[in-house]
Amino acid sequence: MPYALFSNNDRLSKAYPTEADVWKIARRSGLVVDAVSEGEAARPRPVLDNDYEIRSCQAEANEDPAQNKAERDAKVELEFKS
Repeated sequence: MPYALFSNNDRLSKAYPTEADVWKIARRSGLVVDAVSEGEAARPRPVLDNDYEIRSCQAEANEDPAQNKAERDAKVELEFKS
């Protein structure tokens, strides 16, 4: 099942094959912050900012999550070469 980034019930991203793929998108977009819960030994963990969440979803008609991932990976590679 594919995953996407949501705010409330609105889907904000394309569908991607795994939850980890969406975490990468959220981190690159500045939507991930490090949080420390009380009682933890000051070890920050990544959480989504505001009301964002990553949920499983149905791909839209004519949407291919694997192709979305391939396009994202190609774009990231081009950014590093520039």
